[in-house]
Amino acid sequence: MTDKPILRVSSLSVDFPMHRSVLHAVKDVSFDLHRGETLCVVGESGSGKSVTARAILQLVAKPGMITSGQINLADDGGEVDIVALGNSGPAIRQIRGRRIAMIFQEPMTSLSPVHTIGHQIVETILLHEKITKEAARQRAAALLDRVRIPNPEAALDRYSFEFSGGMRQRAMIAMALSCNPEILIADEPTTALDVTTQAEILSLIRELQRDRGMAVLFITHDMGVVAQIADRVMVMFRGEKVEEANVFDLFARPQQAYTRALLGSVLKLETPAPRPTRPVAETPIAQINDLALHFPLNPGFFGRPTAYLKAIDGISLTINEGETVGVVGESGSGKTTLGRTLLRVYTPTDGQVNYRRGDGTTVDIASLGKAGMKSLYGEVRMIFQDPHSSLNPRMTIYQIISEPLRTNTDMSEYQMMDRVQELLTRVGLPADIGDRYPHAFSGGQRQRISIARAIAVRPRLIIADEPTSALDVSLRHQVLDLMRDLQSEFGLSYLFISHDISVIRYFCDRVAVMKNGKIVEIGDVAQICERPQHDYTKTLISAVPRPDPRLRADAPA
Repeated sequence: MTDKPILRVSSLSVDFPMHRSVLHAVKDVSFDLHRGETLCVVGESGSGKSVTARAILQLVAKPGMITSGQINLADDGGEVDIVALGNSGPAIRQIRGRRIAMIFQEPMTSLSPVHTIGHQIVETILLHEKITKEAARQRAAALLDRVRIPNPEAALDRYSFEFSGGMRQRAMIAMALSCNPEILIADEPTTALDVTTQAEILSLIRELQRDRGMAVLFITHDMGVVAQIADRVMVMFRGEKVEEANVFDLFARPQQAYTRALLGSVLKLETPAPRPTRPVAETPIAQINDLALHFPLNPGFFGRPTAYLKAIDGISLTINEGETVGVVGESGSGKTTLGRTLLRVYTPTDGQVNYRRGDGTTVDIASLGKAGMKSLYGEVRMIFQDPHSSLNPRMTIYQIISEPLRTNTDMSEYQMMDRVQELLTRVGLPADIGDRYPHAFSGGQRQRISIARAIAVRPRLIIADEPTSALDVSLRHQVLDLMRDLQSEFGLSYLFISHDISVIRYFCDRVAVMKNGKIVEIGDVAQICERPQHDYTKTLISAVPRPDPRLRADAPA
């Protein structure tokens, strides 16, 4: 790391004009970035960290605009002010991609679905360098090989939808590095990835940074990632910089109340929540026996499949009354498919799901018809991963929460209105928001609305599919504590699906570890998280970034 910064941001402000007001997304933010250094920018959603990063490349979405400040990039012994270049024209285009490159959060929306990966990387190279198309393709293949994508020559001719999430992110990194940039901006590049893939991507970025001497501006809300990779940390809150420090000093001696609260939220998830003592004799509410779900592949003659994808491959699992069973595994392990099969979104190929109803009778969900499942939807409900997409934007909050009441009960309109207000209050929201729409609420509030909808008909079993992965760390334990309180109040049982080991440790009683459609290990949460037996479980646990920079190899003695 050199003394002279490669990038100086001075008094940067970015505003978004609204209908009757102005949103000050970034307010008077200043910081330096040095060659070879990693500066992590952290904060909750809406803190302005992504807008700050986009401003550096003049990529602020309309109607947003940089209203004041300077962004000075070192240039031939002097500096060039990126703000003065404007957001179009050859001067700023020469900087984008060539001198400063960016990796976006969701590669599926950043990569073109109608062009091959190779076409997109080659196009980037030809835009900035005067070389032949064949030479650009050879460099693209070398880049894919460098980011460890198998069979790089063949991969050049594949499309983004043919890649897994981790492979798409590797392709984005290859594209970002195609012109050997001096600065790499990474905007939440591992948020959508499971822990093992995340560890691989972080290791890859660090390795490439060392090889190329790049400066890295890394935006994240994951303090475990910050502790693992940062040299310095800048904390943002409501558009302002509240603190900046060396990573070891920030974790050991945070100066601002907001930083202390942010770290406190992370550390709280490191400790299992208090749980009531489980009865010696458990009463099963759902017993899954040899459950299988096979999707046909490669239709042959007469439409007969020649192969099958075994999404669920002979799973047996018991969920007891009042218990939270976690299911953890990498993307593609089958955990979400398991949850949806229990709700009969998919019809299982084989096996049984014996569910004990509230009246004491037992039914096999795996063999129930539509009428039987309809009668069961009042007892078994689901909370989805992304409250933004799972709440109908055209329905009011009252309509969303009252929908299961309308379908599963004979309540009058007045009774439903009272029930919805009671539910909103119970999940910590104002009772008078029923006439508003989902877009008016934050991610955490929308997830509370999803929980209110799920418990509206007093279910007995809730399948929660990554219910906190879209939330800031400060909101995660609040939502988990709410779900825990509701469990105690209503005697709920949960099947809790997640790739976040810290959330599993905090919330669950037992944990099942899935890989390739099978359960490879199951046990109490303490045993799985602290004394895993299976090699795959050990790999998962070891890949989790811990929010303590003292555990790093380069930590001071």
